[in-house]
Amino acid sequence: MNASAALPASGPTTAETLRSALGGLLDGLPPKQAAAAVERLIANYRGTTPTDAPVLRDRSDVAAYAAYRMPATFEAVRRALDALSEAAPGWTPGSHVDVGGGTGAATWAADATWDGPRPTTVLDWAEPALALGRELASRSASPVLRAAEWRRAVIGAGIALPEADLVTVSYVLGELTADARRAVVAEAARAGRAVVLIEPGTPEGYLRIREAREQLIAAGLTVAAPCPHDAACPIETGRDWCHFSARVSRSSLHRQIKGGSLPYEDEKFSYVAATRFPVEPAASRITRRPQIRKGQVLLDLCGPPEDGLTRVTVTKRHGDLYKAARDADWGREWPPSS
Repeated sequence: MNASAALPASGPTTAETLRSALGGLLDGLPPKQAAAAVERLIANYRGTTPTDAPVLRDRSDVAAYAAYRMPATFEAVRRALDALSEAAPGWTPGSHVDVGGGTGAATWAADATWDGPRPTTVLDWAEPALALGRELASRSASPVLRAAEWRRAVIGAGIALPEADLVTVSYVLGELTADARRAVVAEAARAGRAVVLIEPGTPEGYLRIREAREQLIAAGLTVAAPCPHDAACPIETGRDWCHFSARVSRSSLHRQIKGGSLPYEDEKFSYVAATRFPVEPAASRITRRPQIRKGQVLLDLCGPPEDGLTRVTVTKRHGDLYKAARDADWGREWPPSS
């Protein structure tokens, strides 16, 4: 890869820039070897035994897994950061620490969300992931990404984070033991003015986010998203789980491993964003894909504590609100603020 050939990366073009940079990762790596590496790593990540050692062992592992997973992680984190920015419209992070950031998907997502200079530090225990993340960032024209610091660190009990306006922890908690998980969340709450945690949108991932949410609230932070409040989650454990969806363009590696002809897939994720400064949470949040029927739209909502989980029906009689409901996305606030 020619690291000196910078590609434009700002605002809405960040995702395309990332895909372009990722496109060169597998050059020289036989397709069957890349697919085998991804399948092995997916099996490891889906295992039930948490680990205290890095899963990504060498550059081949990192390149294959980044090409396969980084776009999905980027889109999920960007959706979570978008929700934080909507709850704190006048706030821009002046610094960012990404815990267990690997190849840096969350740093790219932050760069797509906010403008301006922002010292950024990526911490991970896998040196091959950090090296490749640095290489990818060097292909961006973004000063923030190109100036990011990539630092090796053990992610778990005893971790010490530099203080930062924004701390992100994405797709990491599930790799840790329960004690290490609580230690990482506690340190993120201590170090960050805003903390955003993202996990896979599975029942288990949701439970990890739910536990971390309670821990952040106990540490004095205020929930900014997706929840409209700091009260107990109204979902009955074991019967449902809170998760959202982000659409991801499928690469040739995705199609090779998963098959199928669709040019996209939907990444399911659970998250929580919490802050130490005032925020304006959504009045309600759409918790399922809206059901559009003839003359009406059904919206499943999580609202104020007194309302809990509700379903509302928006019809043509609601005028502009009906038009907004037809355009509403799963995970967005309701009613729309503008």
